[in-house]
Amino acid sequence: MKLQSIFLAINMLVLDQQIYAATEMAQLSLSHNKEMKQMQNSLSQQQQAIIPIAAYAANGDLSKLSQSLKDGLDQGLTIAEIKEVLVQTYAYAGFPRSLNALTIFMQVSEQRKENGIHDVEGKTNSPLPKDYQALLQGTQNQTQLVGQPVKGALFEFAPAIDEYLKAHLFGDIFSRDVLNWQDREIATLSMLSALEGVESQLQSHLNIAKTQGITSHQFDEIQKILSKKVSPQVGQRFKNVLTSFQNQ
Repeated sequence: MKLQSIFLAINMLVLDQQIYAATEMAQLSLSHNKEMKQMQNSLSQQQQAIIPIAAYAANGDLSKLSQSLKDGLDQGLTIAEIKEVLVQTYAYAGFPRSLNALTIFMQVSEQRKENGIHDVEGKTNSPLPKDYQALLQGTQNQTQLVGQPVKGALFEFAPAIDEYLKAHLFGDIFSRDVLNWQDREIATLSMLSALEGVESQLQSHLNIAKTQGITSHQFDEIQKILSKKVSPQVGQRFKNVLTSFQNQ
């Protein structure tokens, strides 16, 4: 009887250890899966580098832009991709900011060449179809980006701005494929966050970014990078609008 009790106790101990080991393995597996999912759900290194470049190009801080351009090249952005971000800047911050930013990038590129750094030029934009119609294509692009046709009293009040938005911004610019639409929206969110008084446009582009697959986790990453790499004020502006957007 005593021997049976000893065997029973040993069996119970082994069983407890097996249960404990199985629980530990399950927890490790869940933790690993969570980490893997978070990694898959994170911005790429290149997307992270776009954020300060776009923000500094838009707000005109050229000394900090210069460093962010160097960092972006070191993080794997191509020359063509950065040029595309800086060209797109004019649609949101005007030609002067875009031209200044491109001038700084030209200087950075030349200096790196002189220092023996060979940056990747990257792919060029695919040629547009021979029958390309900017207004038609832009309307289609805008509808796809937003998730529905875009109408409103403002565009009825000023039809010209509706045509320019559709034909030029969403047609000519968003039809260029050096950057995909997610990357363009990350750049746009960063530009608008760096500018004061454009919260309504920032909220609209949060909706577009979400439609294009940007996740809540990635929005949080953008906010953290803006706060750390640009300024706490810019990061807070993004966070305030994001919170309002998420509470709708």
